[in-house]
Amino acid sequence: MSSEQLSLFEDSNPNQKELIPTDAKIAIPPGTYDNMSELAQHCQNCHRCELGDTRQNVVIGRGNPQASIMVVGEAPGENEDQTGLPFVGRAGQLLDKILASVKLDTEKDVYICNIVKCRPPGNRTPTTEEIAACKPYLLEQIRLVDPKIILLTGATAVKGVTGDKRGITKIRGQWMEWEERLCMPIFHPSYLLRNPSREKGSPKWLMWQDIQAVRAKYNEIIDW
Repeated sequence: MSSEQLSLFEDSNPNQKELIPTDAKIAIPPGTYDNMSELAQHCQNCHRCELGDTRQNVVIGRGNPQASIMVVGEAPGENEDQTGLPFVGRAGQLLDKILASVKLDTEKDVYICNIVKCRPPGNRTPTTEEIAACKPYLLEQIRLVDPKIILLTGATAVKGVTGDKRGITKIRGQWMEWEERLCMPIFHPSYLLRNPSREKGSPKWLMWQDIQAVRAKYNEIIDW
């Protein structure tokens, strides 16, 4: 085959990378994106699952894209869908307070994102198929941010990232290693809003123990 024929042959095959936002069957290999802006551009145009048909805004992340701590939530809610930013409703405000209580700055020390980038209708839990379609974006975000610690908020985030199907009450506060990174499952802030007690043993009390453990580990890491 001549070089001209070969060139024509190659041109007849669309660039797989350009097809990523169109179909969940198109793989997103590690190293696909050079930076978060490039990833965001694909997410903005994404229809790898049906959530792309009902969203107002894609919700990619907020905070420091070079942070040592990454917080992964479940899915955007109504406020997030309207603003295009994760964790900005009541649960997000509580998350910011929890982090601030141990002097972790969401603009400097933390990067916040979700398992899926589009709001499921009615704030339902994202389906297995929706999570699978969006997870490669999340894996690329993790690679680009390269956090030392990942906080997984709620059982859906834990299962979506690590595959661990245990209930959040059984595994919260326990350090686990995933892909050579330290992860800690914690309660989702929305769960804390539904359980306002601060008594010893309550979800809020347990969260206070967990976030202090996170701060201590963070101090160890930044002193290495």
